Amino acid sequence: MHHPDSRRWSLPHSIGRRSLLQAGALGLAGMNWPQLLQAQGNSSEGVGPGFGRAKQCIFLFMWGGPSHIDTFDPKPNAPKEVRGPFATIPTNVPGIEFTEHFHRTAKHADKLCVIRSLTHDDPAHLSSVHTVLTGHLPPTNKSDAVPPSDRDTPHLGCVIGKYRPSPSAIPSCIAMPWIVSHPAAPGGMAPGQHAGWFGHQHDPFLVTGDPNQPGWKVPGLSLIDGQSPERLGSRQALLQAMNLQQRLAEQAGLIDQQTLQQQQAFGLLTSATVRGAFDLQQESAETRDRYGRHIHGQCALLARRLIDHGVPFVTVNWHNDGQNFWDTHGNNFNRLQNDLIPPADRALSALLEDLSQSGKLDETLIVWVGEFGRGPKINGSAGREHHPRCYTGLMAGGGIRGGQIYGVSDRIGEYPAEKPIAPQNLTATMYHAFGFDPATKLHDTLGRPYQLYGANPLVELF
Repeated sequence: MHHPDSRRWSLPHSIGRRSLLQAGALGLAGMNWPQLLQAQGNSSEGVGPGFGRAKQCIFLFMWGGPSHIDTFDPKPNAPKEVRGPFATIPTNVPGIEFTEHFHRTAKHADKLCVIRSLTHDDPAHLSSVHTVLTGHLPPTNKSDAVPPSDRDTPHLGCVIGKYRPSPSAIPSCIAMPWIVSHPAAPGGMAPGQHAGWFGHQHDPFLVTGDPNQPGWKVPGLSLIDGQSPERLGSRQALLQAMNLQQRLAEQAGLIDQQTLQQQQAFGLLTSATVRGAFDLQQESAETRDRYGRHIHGQCALLARRLIDHGVPFVTVNWHNDGQNFWDTHGNNFNRLQNDLIPPADRALSALLEDLSQSGKLDETLIVWVGEFGRGPKINGSAGREHHPRCYTGLMAGGGIRGGQIYGVSDRIGEYPAEKPIAPQNLTATMYHAFGFDPATKLHDTLGRPYQLYGANPLVELF
């Protein structure tokens, strides 16, 4: 059973440069978008290269919509009112250029696939988050007024966490440092960040707060002073003995959400392995400095530690910086140069460096993307407006071939000129990397079937 908006969308690669430019000349913004997003069918011939290479994933979600032109798809030959003030620099791969402020990541372009042709038609923050994080359209598309609900498709990390569980007591799907919300959006919190119709027992384990702060500890993992793990374990046994209703439910093959959450909570509190995985004090000062002594850098470092401990999926959301995140309608260039790019550049480059040196990059998928890009035209407030029609994302590791560009945007970054792809393709590529068969179906709490893949994966990236 599918939600009406949950059908498989995919941009066929047969849409060439000429046809797309012709579509742009006819007014692409006025076209019926589902007509352009033609379904490629529900079957795949084989699984293709890279299938099942990824064992873990770190998803760096750049909440707010980074400007692709001012980050990884610069336009040095465009008019000044488009290209902006930033210079373009070469990377360690001939032919790939970034903006000057991603100078650290530029040294690791040989590990990256730079996707410059992401495209969709939803300019709203909230609903577009659902599409990017789940690979399916939300129950209400193109809306900033609808918060999360049990009708949402599960976050892909929740799916991977359920079917590729952590080998220890550490949760299998972890998100930090918050669940993204927007103060200007009537719906507030973005949908697509939870388990949706999977059931709340599969929601991500949320790690809040700033790991860069001295004395920071994961809320809920700290024992009350004087409380030993052994004493806590005896209290758990007493609680279970007293709760006859829960025991009867277990005997009947059922277990309610509260029971499962209690078991998980006690398991976390009594596990030295879990507490150690979250302990950034075990990292050297030099390592912590490389990632950056700020909330994003330390979250990225914590994500790497969790991956080292076998956690299959970690989401690092861009944090609540009190300044609208990457949503730079005004003061775009100062915000990027001073506040946004430096921590993002340091954290991403450190992750790529560490995972490459440890030999874990080949089995660890890294994804860096926002919900959309920003428009080519610089507005009167020195900002850029929402622009879902063309934007950039990065993939690395997990079998992805580094040192490549996938897709091309037009001369001003307004539309894809070659190989346009939807967010659904990106998510399908991640499922492919983890070895999920294209025919996989998921079932909600009532047993109703849903298609896992929302589009065809980009097997040519591997």
